[in-house]
Amino acid sequence: MLTHQGIWAAIDALAARYGYSASGLAKRGGLDPTTFNRSKRLSREGKPRWPSTESIAKVLEATGCPLADFVALIGEAGGESSAYHLPVIRLSDAAVAGRFTPAGRASGEGWDEIAFPDLRDPEAFAIEIVGGDAEPVYRDGDVIVVSPAASIRRGDRVLVRLASGEILVTQLQRRSVRRIEFQSLNPAVPDRECDLQDIAWMARIVWSGQPNS
Repeated sequence: MLTHQGIWAAIDALAARYGYSASGLAKRGGLDPTTFNRSKRLSREGKPRWPSTESIAKVLEATGCPLADFVALIGEAGGESSAYHLPVIRLSDAAVAGRFTPAGRASGEGWDEIAFPDLRDPEAFAIEIVGGDAEPVYRDGDVIVVSPAASIRRGDRVLVRLASGEILVTQLQRRSVRRIEFQSLNPAVPDRECDLQDIAWMARIVWSGQPNS
């Protein structure tokens, strides 16, 4: 099982691998320098604080460390079982009937698995991007991790399934009582506006990258 101590030890090991202190690693990722400080790892009441998925994604991108290597560091710190396996499917296959439950959870056949740190969302899944409709944000071959449990705010990147079965990788622009607007990630692809009744489900994208690069 992924432990609080194990994931923080992996962050320290990542910093050491690239010649940084914990604060130096945070700065390299464009984060507040105190993000990974030891004082931030426990609350005043002594309760464990976990680093966010976004902060980990930023330092992996900044250092060029593949996700698989970071997962290995977690395994070294907390045991082999620290690696969590997410279901993954290609975007071109995701729209096939039966791939998701009506609530937007991975279901049925056609799914593979990738190693990933535990998000504490047992229903999280991954999508492998196919094609260039989401460029320049996501490239062909990138993997996005989607967490149905994550809250969604304006400006968040999301995976959307329309009632028609179409799957969108897009950004939430505006939501009203009856309508919802999405901003395309690719300037060459038009923005979309839909009635809420035309949305089957929507979930937040919490990480992206090429884990096996």
